[in-house]
Amino acid sequence: MFVFTSSGPDMEITDHRILGLNRIFSEQELLDISESRTHIISILSYFATSLFDKNNVEDVLWDITENCIGRLGLEDCVIYLLDKRKSLLVQKAAYGNKECGERKILSPITIPLGQGIVGHVAVTGQPEIVEDVTQDRRYILDDLQRNSELTVPIMLDGRVIGIIDSEHSEKDFFTPYHLFLFELIAQLAVKKLAHISQDSRGSFTNDNAYYKQLCALLEKEKIYRDENLSLSAVAEQLSISANYLSQLINSLSNSNFPDLINRYRVKEAMKWLTHPDYKNYTVAGIGYESGFNSTSAFYAAFKKHTGITPTEYRNTGNVS
Repeated sequence: MFVFTSSGPDMEITDHRILGLNRIFSEQELLDISESRTHIISILSYFATSLFDKNNVEDVLWDITENCIGRLGLEDCVIYLLDKRKSLLVQKAAYGNKECGERKILSPITIPLGQGIVGHVAVTGQPEIVEDVTQDRRYILDDLQRNSELTVPIMLDGRVIGIIDSEHSEKDFFTPYHLFLFELIAQLAVKKLAHISQDSRGSFTNDNAYYKQLCALLEKEKIYRDENLSLSAVAEQLSISANYLSQLINSLSNSNFPDLINRYRVKEAMKWLTHPDYKNYTVAGIGYESGFNSTSAFYAAFKKHTGITPTEYRNTGNVS
């Protein structure tokens, strides 16, 4: 959950997922988001970090639609961008039945402003949940007949520049939860698109909230002692994408994920090897206790990081 150290305008947010969004959302937006359910914040954190290294419009849109399916469990998601000159909404990215591989849309359609549910939302700028599309004359059949629809505008400076749309085979499927989440994702999309238009590239700094949380997990929770620890598992625990975590570690620790974890494991083993309370432990046993899954991996990593073997280190440590 969220931890607040004070109340009022000086309220300090310490949840790493919220802090990790501070370069994307304003302070007030972060405070508003922090009042949401933890699940929503985790999803938004994942979306933001997944978009971090995307530097063109196409990659941003496809990443969002893919994550809407993969992270939200939806049946389809389509993003339209407005062609202002032609007054048309053009399908630019889609996941679900519309996606035919290699980031190509199967039979892409265009929708004139004001037509269909999508075109209507583009004119009003107001999101809509349609509980039963079979009872709505505005509904335009695209690839398959579905029964409910969620349509949210992507707004920039008060103007609609695009639409995020999702349909579902169940009637009454979409809830205020889906609407709120889609509105946040739409905000995230437009901010990322604005950064691209300004040629503003993201960078990692030592005050990165996700990196601080990673260090806390390593130093306080000692997650490295889990021999099955993986990059994806740690990323999931931090509510960020695995690709983002990999880049973060490479940039701020000057090592890759396996090397970083092994560095902590070796440091742990060094304590055990020279501590009198563990003099009856075998060298191999200490390696396993430190998180290595084999003696050979332990010896290889230890020598890489110290220049000597664990046995040599123990013999020079004068364990009594």
